[in-house]
Amino acid sequence: QVQLVESGGGLVQPGGSLRLSCAASGFTFSNAAMRWYRQASGKERELVASITTTGGITNIADSVQGRFTISRDNAKKTVYLQMNSLKPEDTAVYYCFADYLSMNYWGQGTQVTVSS
Repeated sequence: QVQLVESGGGLVQPGGSLRLSCAASGFTFSNAAMRWYRQASGKERELVASITTTGGITNIADSVQGRFTISRDNAKKTVYLQMNSLKPEDTAVYYCFADYLSMNYWGQGTQVTVSS
């Protein structure tokens, strides 16, 4: 059974940092391209960052470029999203996504709230 479990969300002040983790199980993690999406209240889900199977190529959305970094540890079957210099507009539910053998899998999401 494929599972993606996000953690690390919470309440943070503007300018602060959080690191999200997504622990994967039930499939060969090292063969899956991984992504982070987010969805703010009343808005469409948007792609935040993506990373290839080996971590050799990453892409970051323009809206978070220079502030967010995606990485992965295939030995730990975990993908990370390091978020720095957080802004109130980064408030959203953040979702982990796996593209594995042309099948798509989603995590349950973790809430990130940036507020003073």
